[in-house]
Amino acid sequence: MEALRIVIQVIFILICIALTALVLMQEGKSAGLGAISGAAETYWGKNKGRSMEGKLVKITKYLAIGFMVIAVLLNLNVF
Repeated sequence: MEALRIVIQVIFILICIALTALVLMQEGKSAGLGAISGAAETYWGKNKGRSMEGKLVKITKYLAIGFMVIAVLLNLNVF
């Protein structure tokens, strides 16, 4: 059981590092001056889910869920 706990801790650390890197790679959510003139409603603004930024957001969500699940499992002392 101790070996399984070490493996899960290593996975947890890797998720932490990946989550930090992904958050730093993302753009800010502020629209800036483009929101005043309506430039935020462009093709790229509407289809953000299909762009690289949208993929980063989705991956970040999944890693955050994994982070929370593993954190709870490690604190329950199941392993």
